[in-house]
Amino acid sequence: MLEGIMIGLSTAFSLTNILMVIGGCLIGTFIGMLPGLGPMSIIAIMIPVAISIGDPTAALILLAGVYYGAIFGGSTSSILLNAPGVAGTVATAFDGYPMAQKGMAGKALTIAAVASFAGGTISAVLLMIFAPALSSVALLFHSAEYFALMVVGLSAIAAFAGTGQVAKALMMTLLGLILATVGEGALFNMPRFTMGLMDLQSGLSFITLAMAMFALPEAMFLVLNPARSATEGEGGGGKITGLRFSRNEGKAMAPVIGRQSVQGFFIGVLPGAGATIASFLGYAVERNLAKGEEQKEFGKGSVKGLAAPEAANNAACTGSFVPLLTLGIPGSGTTAILLGALIALNVTPGPRLMVDTPEIFWAVIISMFIGNLVLLILNLPLIPYIAKILSIPRNYLIPFILFFTLMGAYIGQNNATELLILVGLGVLATILRFADYPLAPLLIGFILGTMLEDNFSRSMQLYRGLDFIWERPMTMGLLVIALLLVILPSYRARRARARAKGVADGD
Repeated sequence: MLEGIMIGLSTAFSLTNILMVIGGCLIGTFIGMLPGLGPMSIIAIMIPVAISIGDPTAALILLAGVYYGAIFGGSTSSILLNAPGVAGTVATAFDGYPMAQKGMAGKALTIAAVASFAGGTISAVLLMIFAPALSSVALLFHSAEYFALMVVGLSAIAAFAGTGQVAKALMMTLLGLILATVGEGALFNMPRFTMGLMDLQSGLSFITLAMAMFALPEAMFLVLNPARSATEGEGGGGKITGLRFSRNEGKAMAPVIGRQSVQGFFIGVLPGAGATIASFLGYAVERNLAKGEEQKEFGKGSVKGLAAPEAANNAACTGSFVPLLTLGIPGSGTTAILLGALIALNVTPGPRLMVDTPEIFWAVIISMFIGNLVLLILNLPLIPYIAKILSIPRNYLIPFILFFTLMGAYIGQNNATELLILVGLGVLATILRFADYPLAPLLIGFILGTMLEDNFSRSMQLYRGLDFIWERPMTMGLLVIALLLVILPSYRARRARARAKGVADGD
């Protein structure tokens, strides 16, 4: 391992590779800020550029920089505009956007940058230490375990509901699961619930749904609610203040960032899990661990609620390189494109990669340390200028949000029907927001629904029924965790009510 690190250091610190890291991070960050243009799109565009470089190490370092740069930059549109264009940054909007509304956009962007840097750096250390061993652990996960992991993700749904809104959250989750069934199913290549529309045959687009659930209702709220449209906080002051977080906030975030960096990395290691599940689970876990007043702050501008998903999604991005490099298994759509790029560069990922071409394996890992540092150095000085987006008068900001929302939905599918679907779902989302229904559970249900159905169908076929639940101990263990995630919050709420009643009776 030490020999590999030395090879990686000498390769990664060459002038060409340092320029590749900086270039990849810059491109990824700025593309990540635009809703609708996620890492998949930009990596696909960058593949011809990477192949033309000729050197597989430099090419992979460039593409890796674009990948985690896009996730790093994706938090900006989530925090400032409530328009998450990448699935991995949806959870960032839950507390990042309320902070921006309170006039703390600069602080929110700083926290996101620091949490992302810490998550990426810690996970790079873990990748360096555990990559060979974890590749064998990743092989233990089959369809049954992935199904159970999706159930764990859905069981944490109560964390995304406000006080007394668990029933509403469950209804929205079911609606999300229903929307996930539109299009061709996992078992039969037959269109379902498409109403005869060819454009719905491949299902609803995540980007369209994310924009419809968050960005479009926000623009409509600004129009319909004049009080909300008035300049507030940093919205009209012109000067961006409060870029730093306090020492107490730093102390509160440190254990959260540590926990979610480790948890996010291990979730990222599992092929098919990725940054989205890592960020949602990270947010849910930290909300359930929080006590009393801290728990009530989640969803209203909690520093812990912002730091958790940011650390988790960046750690998961690094973790996803374990199955890609050591097994040749892509963990997500983005890493599938990276796998295609590797093959085009005549590099065969797998167990022999560390032995046959150690300079590629270790140089990519070392470049992640450099990349995370570059991202922090790039982003921190730019925060006052990025946050000035909120200084734009609201009558200009509304068309700006609408433009990027419509552009993001159209670019995602290159299909005008997406715009009609976007508007229809946006109107529905606005009505649901007026009725005080949480929208995050719907999106979580939609994201996890397809993976849940695919893995459940496969498990049922392999084991001829539900036998896979008790025949695979890891599956049973994950389902028990899911059950605990459902029971514990309600138990804690019941205890709190009993304690409050006891205090009232005592008075």
